[in-house]
Amino acid sequence: MRTEIGSGVAEVRATPEPEAEAPARQSACRAVTFDGSKFTHCIADPAKHRIGMDLGPNGGAPYRSLANLAGGRPADAAPVVFAMNGGMYDGEGKPIGYYVEGGERLKELNRNDGPGNFHMQPNGVFFGSGGKWQVRTSDDFYSNVGDRPQFGTQSGPMLVIKGKLHPEITDDGPSKAIRNGVGVDTAGRAHFVISREPVSFGKLARYFRDELKTPNALFLDGNVSALWDPASDRLDAGAPIGPMIVAEEKE
Repeated sequence: MRTEIGSGVAEVRATPEPEAEAPARQSACRAVTFDGSKFTHCIADPAKHRIGMDLGPNGGAPYRSLANLAGGRPADAAPVVFAMNGGMYDGEGKPIGYYVEGGERLKELNRNDGPGNFHMQPNGVFFGSGGKWQVRTSDDFYSNVGDRPQFGTQSGPMLVIKGKLHPEITDDGPSKAIRNGVGVDTAGRAHFVISREPVSFGKLARYFRDELKTPNALFLDGNVSALWDPASDRLDAGAPIGPMIVAEEKE
């Protein structure tokens, strides 16, 4: 408080209000329980988010980890909503199936027979351009998708095909692992799910079919499955991974 000379009136100076802290960004991921098992479920909404693939820095070797991805992003890049490994890869971390990053195709569609989860037919492709994202079997993709998408990654097996479980996946088989997958619902939102404990193919597939109601869902990987969720300070580490799916905030 001060008094101006000659006025006889006291003037009260306002105390500056402390600057409010910016509200913490809400996570797009949540913990869920399905059939007695724990999962983390993340949603990418085309109205708010953008999806792309990231294998490594331009001209460089694959990142091989979400931590390297986090540390290698340009300062002016859009904020990451979440990121997850997505797509089978070779010993160097390079994709063995269809792979498109930033509209550039780095690997053609792989329709060969072979061993392992990737070749458990039908396998499939998660892809999209702009705000339209899809999961299709590889044969469906080959026959019906003519234009190159902005992003795409091939993995396998499919978990759900036209509302039904993959024909070789039982409801809850004996093989258990930390697993992740992706499906797109009828509203166009992409649902990414990673288990928080070892689960069967069938349990992961049934979560997509029964809870998320995604007509098609694709297995992304197992044992090496990892998630980066900046809003919750989650940054999984583990075995080296390959292609990564990144959901960003729209500018």
